[in-house]
Amino acid sequence: MATQLVQAVPVRLPPVPWRDPHTVSPARLAEYIGALEAACAANSRSADLRTCLGLAYAMNYEAYKSMDALERAVELEPDHFFAQLKYAELHYRLRALVCAERETLKAVELAADGWELSLARKQLQEIRKLMREGTQKPEWTKPLAAPAWVLLAMVTILCLAVYWK
Repeated sequence: MATQLVQAVPVRLPPVPWRDPHTVSPARLAEYIGALEAACAANSRSADLRTCLGLAYAMNYEAYKSMDALERAVELEPDHFFAQLKYAELHYRLRALVCAERETLKAVELAADGWELSLARKQLQEIRKLMREGTQKPEWTKPLAAPAWVLLAMVTILCLAVYWK
């Protein structure tokens, strides 16, 4: 379906300017991002283009824009393997490992052949290794009421100590 939409509205993208992301110049990357943004505007239902745009934003260290583009790609085509895998990988790179594991498991389910399955399983293996090593950002799911009360009590004691001195 995505290829039909891409073919319906012809968009000229510059050739992919790199194979190694460290060798592309910022100006060339900005040009490519601009072309991808125009292509996404012309083909608003293309998960392939949104995935490419998300990757380009990530290479340009624009994590929020990358997340938005990849989320949109997954919304457009929930069964798109690479959109799901790269969305999970972005979470992994940002060390949101619980979310990365959940999203990578979805990619494992979407894998259509052995190669895709091996990519997703390798990523899942890396995520779980980092989780075991403890290199993840904590999730903010615990209530802060008890620490707030302790802090309030300490400030009160400090104020009373200064007042009675």
